[in-house]
Amino acid sequence: MDNALTTTAATGAMRAGPGADGFMARLTAVPVKAMVMLTLGVAAIAAVVAALALWSRSGDYRVLYANLTDKDGGAILAQLSQMNVPYKHADGGNAILVPADKVHDARLKLAQIGLPKGSTAGFELLDNARFGQTQFQERMTWQRALEGELVRSISALAAVQSARVHLALPQQNGFFREQQKPSASVLVQLHPGRTLERAQIAGIVHLVSASVPELSPKSVSVLDSSGTLLSGSAADGPSAGLDAHQLQYVQQVEQSYIKRVVGIIEPIVGRDNVRATVTAEIDFAQSEATDELFKPNQGGAPAAVRSQQMSESNNGASSTPSGVPGALSNQPPVPATAQIGGASAPAVSAAAVGGPLRRDNVVNYEVDKTVRVTRNATGNIKRLNAAVVVNHRVVTDAKGKTTSTPLTNDEVEKLTALVQEAIGFSKERGDSLKLINAPFRTETRPLVEATPMWQQPWLLDLVRAAAVPTALAIVALLVFSGLIKPALKAATATPVGRQLDAVVADPLAPPEPSATLALASPQSEKHLADARALARQNPAAVAHIVRDWVSREA
Repeated sequence: MDNALTTTAATGAMRAGPGADGFMARLTAVPVKAMVMLTLGVAAIAAVVAALALWSRSGDYRVLYANLTDKDGGAILAQLSQMNVPYKHADGGNAILVPADKVHDARLKLAQIGLPKGSTAGFELLDNARFGQTQFQERMTWQRALEGELVRSISALAAVQSARVHLALPQQNGFFREQQKPSASVLVQLHPGRTLERAQIAGIVHLVSASVPELSPKSVSVLDSSGTLLSGSAADGPSAGLDAHQLQYVQQVEQSYIKRVVGIIEPIVGRDNVRATVTAEIDFAQSEATDELFKPNQGGAPAAVRSQQMSESNNGASSTPSGVPGALSNQPPVPATAQIGGASAPAVSAAAVGGPLRRDNVVNYEVDKTVRVTRNATGNIKRLNAAVVVNHRVVTDAKGKTTSTPLTNDEVEKLTALVQEAIGFSKERGDSLKLINAPFRTETRPLVEATPMWQQPWLLDLVRAAAVPTALAIVALLVFSGLIKPALKAATATPVGRQLDAVVADPLAPPEPSATLALASPQSEKHLADARALARQNPAAVAHIVRDWVSREA
């Protein structure tokens, strides 16, 4: 009942109070400490809001270009300033950062004006030809431009990180015999873990030699960053020893035999239970033989006639009739059928021609000749050495316990026979094969644990991006809860003096001494304790209330 009357009276007094006793009166009644806290809190909140606005305005910066030379970096910064594009430096000035939404636009605009130009200059040097330069300067400018273009072409290879080209172009004179031939040297720096193949080295040599007039490929030297001459094997020729192609062929042959062995043994003993190695001796010697064989004309085939010569001769005397007159003597003689010189020819009797007759026939036959050229094939296998290791048989029982047992001799012999057939084992060639059965030592490797969630790259990027606004928000919350909220609570709280005024003005509870002394309920004691606490905390307010009471009574 007393609480209800007190609250009603206080509410009526507040509604009936003048406007001057509103928020400003409460604010003036706030202690100095609370006012200072309120001021500091509002200033801190304003600073946090300003910092958040500046951070959001700066945005996310990305790399525009990295590893630039000082000349290109200065030109790019000057151009970015003209384009009103904000930029930052990173990695000690080796990288230029611009806002993420302007990276592609800035690159296209810089590429339109030819930036970055790179550390090497090419034929663009000829665009800045000065008036009045000497012939020597023109020649050196042309040489620098040609070297720069060759550097750009060689650096375009995937394995080449950077390159330098030195051209020695002698000055030509009017004497043809005394003219010197040009030469070139190429220094390449490869990416870590990269190598140049033989074909790529030959391509670099051909590129340089074809770019300079009268430059022979033998006069081009290619070196790597360690000083190794890469083009030496190409210049020495195939007789200098095994080249890269021959070594690669040997490796291919060995790998082919290893795959055969593993492919035929692994299905029997299980995966990862066999290890094999094969060493092949390849013969790359080249030999050539030429044979000429002559045979006489023999056999049933007709002989081939190269030339034939026939000749006839007689004494030229006239023929006279002779013999017994009659019919037989008047008949012409029968032609002779005898062969002369091995060929059949019509024979004429000496009596028919009236004198001695001589006939010669010479026949020359072709002689068989066989010319055989034999070239031995290169890359023949001279010998094979194979070594195979097979793991013990691993058996797992019903309880999950694993035991390893060696293979029997019969099984080892069968596996050896299979390997011999797989590699084409030959005793005449001197091949050797050794297959043994031994337990494999298993080493427990630590399991590669998955990257935890808090170490994921995307989560780290998200945390970095949200760290600044989150920190500013926490600071603002702490400032509000620690400074502003208590000050506002003290400013908006109803002064206890007005509660006392309401109690005094209440007609139902007049502040009589007898009534006050008669209050013995716990609620009355609580009001009295609150009044005493207010007097101790805010004596100025209590003095103002007492002065108001005194003035009213007067």
